[in-house]
Amino acid sequence: MITQTIDYEDGSRLLEGYLAYHDTGKAKPAVLIAHDWSGRREFACKAAEKIADMGYVGFALDMYGKGIFGADGDTEKNGALMSPFAKDRTLLRRRINVALHTVRQLPQVDASKIAAMGYCFGGMCVLELARSGADVLGVISIHGIFAPGNISNEEMTAKVLCLHGHDDPMVPPEQVLALENELTTAEVDWQIHVYGGTMHAFTNPKANNPDFGTVYKELAAQRAYQSVANFLQELF
Repeated sequence: MITQTIDYEDGSRLLEGYLAYHDTGKAKPAVLIAHDWSGRREFACKAAEKIADMGYVGFALDMYGKGIFGADGDTEKNGALMSPFAKDRTLLRRRINVALHTVRQLPQVDASKIAAMGYCFGGMCVLELARSGADVLGVISIHGIFAPGNISNEEMTAKVLCLHGHDDPMVPPEQVLALENELTTAEVDWQIHVYGGTMHAFTNPKANNPDFGTVYKELAAQRAYQSVANFLQELF
């Protein structure tokens, strides 16, 4: 596996992505990975490597800026990093579309076959990527935030897969129904897989805070990644 960091820019903001792929001499489909609220740390980079092992190019994008990271369990710092994007969806959409443009230019990538997936805050990011009308085949929200912003959507062409824990306190059932209605009205090809007895952050082995609602669940994680593999195979 080849891995490398790639610097790119959104205006004056320097960003640093993490690229992972197996070199076969041919351009491959690519998957953007949007990180959780703690930034583009090891978890997002390992996800890019997981995508590379599926036979694609994985790119862990950077929403915050090069060298800007939160920390496990630091809800105050992580929340402060995420908050500007949750409040300003125009900023969020621009930042993730810059990552898409960056990946589309890479020689390792088949520019006609790109998808995106994201965890927690990153799930919000990839849903906003779809809402922006971006030219991607599909997006995957993994224990992501569903609540939309207050800006209008462009025509959505991406297929949508959401992998959600029923007991996630950050996304109550009424928000799940609201997203279903939003995507149905927009005539999107969508799926929402809901795992019973499952809380937020269920794919992250370091998540172990039931009082906050973040708990790793191995079986749900296994099911989720099988769904990811199936979805990507369908797209590509």
